[in-house]
Amino acid sequence: MKIKSIFLFTLIGLLLVGSAPAESLTQATPTATATASVDLSNPFTDRDKEIGYDTDSSHVITLEGSSASCASDSVQIDGSVVTITTEGTYILSGSLEDGMILIDAADSEKVQLVLNGATIASSTSAAIYVRSADKVFLTTATGTDNTLSNGGEYIAIDDNNIDAVVFSKADLTLNGAGTLTVNAAAGHGVVSKDDLVLTSGTYAITAASHGLSGKDSVRIANGTYTIASGKDGIHAENEDDISLGYLYIAGGAFAIDADGDGLSASSYLLIDGGTFDILAGGGAANAPVQTSAFPFGQRGGMWAEESTETSDTTSTKGIKATTDLILNGGTYAIDTADDALHSNGNATLSGGSFTLATGDDGIHADAAVLITGGEIDITQSYEGIEGLSIDITGGTISLLASDDGLNAAGGNDSSGFGGRGGDMFAVTEGAYIRISGGVLHIDASGDGIDSNGDLFVTGGETYVSGPTSNGDGALDYNGSASISGGIFLATGSASMAQNFGETSTQGAIMVNTDSATAGSTIALYDAEGAELISWQAEKDYSNVIISCPQLALNQTYTLVAGSYVQEIALDSLIYGSGGRFGGGFGGGFGGGNRGGNRSERP
Repeated sequence: MKIKSIFLFTLIGLLLVGSAPAESLTQATPTATATASVDLSNPFTDRDKEIGYDTDSSHVITLEGSSASCASDSVQIDGSVVTITTEGTYILSGSLEDGMILIDAADSEKVQLVLNGATIASSTSAAIYVRSADKVFLTTATGTDNTLSNGGEYIAIDDNNIDAVVFSKADLTLNGAGTLTVNAAAGHGVVSKDDLVLTSGTYAITAASHGLSGKDSVRIANGTYTIASGKDGIHAENEDDISLGYLYIAGGAFAIDADGDGLSASSYLLIDGGTFDILAGGGAANAPVQTSAFPFGQRGGMWAEESTETSDTTSTKGIKATTDLILNGGTYAIDTADDALHSNGNATLSGGSFTLATGDDGIHADAAVLITGGEIDITQSYEGIEGLSIDITGGTISLLASDDGLNAAGGNDSSGFGGRGGDMFAVTEGAYIRISGGVLHIDASGDGIDSNGDLFVTGGETYVSGPTSNGDGALDYNGSASISGGIFLATGSASMAQNFGETSTQGAIMVNTDSATAGSTIALYDAEGAELISWQAEKDYSNVIISCPQLALNQTYTLVAGSYVQEIALDSLIYGSGGRFGGGFGGGFGGGNRGGNRSERP
């Protein structure tokens, strides 16, 4: 058996669940951390990347309509079936109208096929079928156009279930400096039942099922790919070994229109670079309408949501990993009916540029979401970012959500749509949100930031345009919340407003304002009239939460929110408290007006 450990994938501290005790919130470390260490030792061999060949020692096969000709004893021709039996390089040119190139070499032998202006069609099977070999290299000659196609059915010719235009039982590498067009009226475009590697070339693939599929792995170093697929655009899956079925992309340009997922892996999925334009399931405009069962408004992960999804529903995610999703770089424009980025395990984003539009979550992980860098713009979503835990340490993030902006909720969300359920006020073990760096802009119609556990803000800049409905708040947490650093400014409705908790070490002010309109300026001034923070509200609001490092005890500040002006004597770090169904009274009339006096703008 061949050794498949080209990638050694280790996850350190994937899911260390458990909430920090309330008295230690200010020093608490994250309760779940997604830290991945990946050994990328030799993912692509020199032979994988080599597109040259020696014409003098190569065997020339000329395709002649219903038959072919070749002078080599290593090639057997029976009508329109051309069988290659020996290791070597074979150059194919011409047209085979209804036939097959069959490779049946020893399992220790390597075969290179060079497509030099070749057109091969099979009405009943694969155009190229690798029955046996150690490894096959399919190379497009420089500057040539080549086409492989299937006519719409696959009739068995042996014990193998051939279901692709290019079907290989051995390792398969595609490369070259030409163009390969693959048309699969039925089945997949290119399949390897071992490793599928692509290192160069230009590909146009139209397939009724998956575009590219590998059992043990799909590994792509570079190239240009235009894929239209009835299932996944690029698919890696191994049902027998959970360590295999992974997808690794180091670079390339991808334009994918998939009825299923854009990129999908049954194990982990790792991307270091590339340009990705992905449309999945017809895009966000094709997503089913999601509604909330909560009578006063949307409650994100706390209440069961109505769903029309069944177990047979096609997964329509942009990029999906069954274990861990790791994105280190690249440029992404993704429009999906379901989640744009999805992991059944952890999701880690450390770099790249993302423009995401989705009918469900922009970024979803069943376990931990970790964002350390990158530029992320979620232009449309149901929930912006969701995971059991969410850690944001860097990057620039802007998101628009019709429900919650950030949601730390327990359990998975099936294929993306549907009930998460749960007790309205219950603390979910291991659930938390921690913001320690980066710049974050949230526009949410549900809760701006919703944690079914704890909330920590220790740094960064966070701006929340929260709900205008009375059933949600800019902040919503079931455990405890503390702020110890950074800039935080949030607006929303007053009735469900919550401020940070008493364990905070940085001041936080919450007040209920007169009803203020979008576009009005919110600013905080110190006693000398110096502006500490200023922001222009993006939506109407009746509640403001504001915190910055300059806030100090026993100092006087003035908050201006549109035409509303209030002087505040900060005799407690947490000024204005509130909770579910009580924020309007606790924040606005109890703790929220201790200064009591309205003053002119300084």
